[in-house]
Parts: sequence; structure tokens; C-alpha cells
Amino acid sequence: MKQLIVLYMLSLVTFGCEKQVKSVHHVLKINGRLGQLEIKNAEDYYRAKAFVLGKFSYKGDIKFTKVKSIHSAKTLYLDNEVYDAFTKMFEAAKKANVSLKIISGTRNFDEQKAIWERKWNAYSNLEPIERSKKILEFSSMPSTSRHHWGTDMDLNSLNNSYFSSGEGQYEYNWLTDNANKFGFYQAYTTKKNGRKGYNLEKWHWSYVPLASQYLKFYNYNISYVDINGFTGDTLAIPNKMITHYVNGLSKKVIEYN
Repeated sequence: MKQLIVLYMLSLVTFGCEKQVKSVHHVLKINGRLGQLEIKNAEDYYRAKAFVLGKFSYKGDIKFTKVKSIHSAKTLYLDNEVYDAFTKMFEAAKKANVSLKIISGTRNFDEQKAIWERKWNAYSNLEPIERSKKILEFSSMPSTSRHHWGTDMDLNSLNNSYFSSGEGQYEYNWLTDNANKFGFYQAYTTKKNGRKGYNLEKWHWSYVPLASQYLKFYNYNISYVDINGFTGDTLAIPNKMITHYVNGLSKKVIEYN
């Protein structure tokens, strides 16, 4: 009976909000899991929604680990499974004389909002839609960032040019040849093949075994009514944030699974 009640409650969500969820069977499995999240009931489902939207605190959360200084350029956190995979990749890279340094990890809604609104104010000379497009070259709207999940990281430099020659090129070549073995994939590759969304980011690597689960949940359960609470949030729809940005991923990431 309890399972039927949960499914009924979720069916209201499924069909009551602009077809927000395609199928109740994709919302959750009773006694199931979504990555690191256990989902047994409606309360867990809403907690999972808040998680993929970045509306949670990861500091002190047992599912997240504070990254050691040897691996990072500043204090930051990653999902436990992701960090474990990274340390293995770090050691393999070290043997190949490749130095990997994490310069950005988990960011929740409030942290992403601070980045977004700082850039929004910096581009005050532009019209709102142009402001948003300028920011979206490399930065996400809050509630649309893969960094919310603790699965994604930026490595070594935030400039593509760094990875185009010398030591940076050697590091990038090693990553493209080896990172997939540890579960990490470059999220945003060239747009010459028609990929939409963010510009090329040679520094952004995603732990896809976990991120793919969160993305699937996001696509079934999140709609534009959930993307709000920051300056310029009404521009999520004209920018096609979910279609072009949340899902504007490299071919390898899309094909994973």
C-alpha cells in the first residue's frame, strides 16, 4: 500500500507540471538508488531534485570529501567516488610525468549564483539576452551546472591556450588518451561538429559513470519552472538551457552507457 501511495504522489508530479516528468517509472524505483542517493519514497525524490539543482550543502555531507592539498589549488570538495577515481588517475599521470591539479570542484546553487551575478553585473553594458549569452560562453546558470553534482572538475588552467602548447599540451594529450580509463570524460569539446552550448573547455572533466545517472534524472524530472532564484532566470527558456547547455555535451559523454 505504501508503494502505491508513493507512486500516486509521484504521478501527480509527473503529469501536473507541464509534463515535467516523462514517466513515473523514470522518477525512481522503490528501494532504489540514484548515484550516491538512496530513493525509497517521495521525500527522497524531492531531495534528489534539490540535489541535481544544486540546492543543498555539500560541506559536512558524508557523500563528499574535502580534497587534499596535494590534489587541489584551493579548498574544494568532490563526491567520494569521484575523488577516489581521481586519485587513481592522479597516480597514473604522475608516473607519466603529468601533473594534475584540481582548480574547481563542487559548487552548489549559491556558489554558482555568485559567479553568475558577478558576471551579470560585469556585462551591464549589454542587453539582458546578450549578457546571458556572453556569460554562457563558459559559465552556467545556477541549477544547470554539472559542478552541482560533485562529479565534475576543472584541471590545471581555465585557458584553452594553455593546453595548446608545451607542458599544457602534454597534459591534455595524456588526459585525452587516458582519462576515460578512470571514468573521466571531457564534457565540452569542439563545437565544429554542431554541438550546442558552452564553448570548448579543455579543462573540464566529468566522472561520467555517476554524472550520467544524475543527467538522466535531470532530464526526466527537471523543467524550466525549476530554474529560478537568480538575476536573469527568465532567460533560461530563450537560451534553451536544458536542451543546448545541460545536454550540450561531447559525443562520448552522450553515448556513454
